[in-house]
Amino acid sequence: MSEHVDPKTGQPVGPPVDDRPARRPGSVTLAGRYGHIEKLNAAHASSLWDVLNGHDALWTYLSYGPFTDRTSFATWLAEREQLEDPFYYVVVDKQARALGLITLRDIRPAMRVIEIGHVVFSPSLQRTPLATEAQYLLMRYAFETLGYRRYEWRCNVLNGPSYRAAIRLGFTFEGTFRQDMIMRGRSRDTAWFSILDSEWPTRKHGFERWLAPSNFDADGRQKEPLRVLNG
Repeated sequence: MSEHVDPKTGQPVGPPVDDRPARRPGSVTLAGRYGHIEKLNAAHASSLWDVLNGHDALWTYLSYGPFTDRTSFATWLAEREQLEDPFYYVVVDKQARALGLITLRDIRPAMRVIEIGHVVFSPSLQRTPLATEAQYLLMRYAFETLGYRRYEWRCNVLNGPSYRAAIRLGFTFEGTFRQDMIMRGRSRDTAWFSILDSEWPTRKHGFERWLAPSNFDADGRQKEPLRVLNG
């Protein structure tokens, strides 16, 4: 039961919060130990095509792709670059190679709610420290710099890798929206997850412990899983 009541009606209400709007995402570079995130631009097209082309399974649960040739992909990417919501970023490794796309989307500054989405990580990025670091960097940016209080993750319930990734990254499963969308002419049930600003300090500590060089052996294998550290 709520501990807060409306002084006029005596009815239960939510706790007071800072209702100043959060900031919108911007053209920033978020640097990490294993690479960085930067705003998408046309110069990334060639590198991204090289690592994404031929991997059709990356696009199954998205409303676009795969692309038939380099030109159509570059045209689509140029359109993505102009969008403000979703706001597109690129994950770049230490060799300056763009290896994947990631966005902040469904941006609601007044409610201080934002979602991570449109994640397209190439096979060369998947299951690497940089892949996890990219999630950490964008999450930290949303909570600590932009001032959001709720960070969402949604996926098709049939998208097992995305569902498992949300749990591993420390999101809380909130439920399933049945027949939420029609995607590529097929019905989609959507799983909803979130992390709250009150949970972020614990999640941040788990990420930083996992990303530390001491958490990997000489062959690059993790010693402690992130899901355990986020538990």
